[in-house]
Amino acid sequence: MSHQIRFIMVGGFLGAGKTTTLGRLAKHYMDQGKTVGIVTNDQATDLVDTNTLRSQGYSVGEVAGACFCCNFDELMGTIERLGTEEVPDVILAEPVGSCTDLVATVIQPIKRIYEAQFSIAPYAVILKPSHGRRILRNEQRAGFSPKAAYILKKQLEEADAIIVNRIDELSDDAVNELAELVSTHHPGIPLLRLSAKTGDGFEGLVQFLEQDGDFGRRVLDIDYDIYADGEAELGWLNSSLRMTSETEFSLDEVLLDIVNTLRDSLADAEAETAHLKTIGLWEGFFGVANLISSEDQPELSLPSNCQVKEVDLIINARVACDPVILEEHVKQAVADVCQRHATTAEFRQTQSFRPGRPVPTHRYDSGE
Repeated sequence: MSHQIRFIMVGGFLGAGKTTTLGRLAKHYMDQGKTVGIVTNDQATDLVDTNTLRSQGYSVGEVAGACFCCNFDELMGTIERLGTEEVPDVILAEPVGSCTDLVATVIQPIKRIYEAQFSIAPYAVILKPSHGRRILRNEQRAGFSPKAAYILKKQLEEADAIIVNRIDELSDDAVNELAELVSTHHPGIPLLRLSAKTGDGFEGLVQFLEQDGDFGRRVLDIDYDIYADGEAELGWLNSSLRMTSETEFSLDEVLLDIVNTLRDSLADAEAETAHLKTIGLWEGFFGVANLISSEDQPELSLPSNCQVKEVDLIINARVACDPVILEEHVKQAVADVCQRHATTAEFRQTQSFRPGRPVPTHRYDSGE
């Protein structure tokens, strides 16, 4: 048999920890001497995740402008471009965090159309503890409407395994509660416990992904009207800018200040945050700060430990509010941060919108 690429896709809701998990997986496979390509995905360009992974030295292609399912040909073209010099042993794929029905629209088409070129790993979906707990409990204060919560529930339903992430931040009781909620809603689906940040539980994930078999068969019975309405409730923003100053400033303090300021202003507006990320890049170094929900604290996930006079920033925000209002919050937050740190900012590009209705390129039932 000719060389087959191992296709590993890891799904999960916005802020679940997909990028950190894929980065750790990439390092693991590269340490084994394997060639690895990563494909990120977003509804727009200027993706923090892409820049973060590239800054860590990984070979990354980006599918922008639509989800994998709606831009399937671009996904396969991106994989092909990653293999221009050497066919990768492993492709790690990170889908948009507001997408579901990926078994029928991504995994099954790869199986049918590219069967000779790829072997399919089990499809793992990461459960985001903060929103996952509230949604699976059916709490009124889940932060999202039932239509948006529908997406997270459907993501879990199609998984070959569900990963409870961030166990380093959770008590044993909290982890056990999440495990019980998952087993109640999705009996029979294996559950893994993981800290993508520290690596606790990582060996179990690797062992699960190494299995061979007919994975990716949990094709959903899904209502695309509810799915589309749920996605459209999220305001989406990707913004790039350059920040400068006559004197040096702490990049890490600025990154955290932007996220903190946005967290507070969005909370005051009662707009639930699905995910905020910002990355600062300049001359070989970078730093990343993020926020995964309105009830969490901002985190400097990848510190730069740098003092700078000039830096390029990218801000990604996924928030349950009107995208026009979201853009106003972001620009005001940057202005406030500039004032506090004696800096100036020049916005280069801002895209703010609601995701359109998903229209998959292909959709196969597992029995077709």
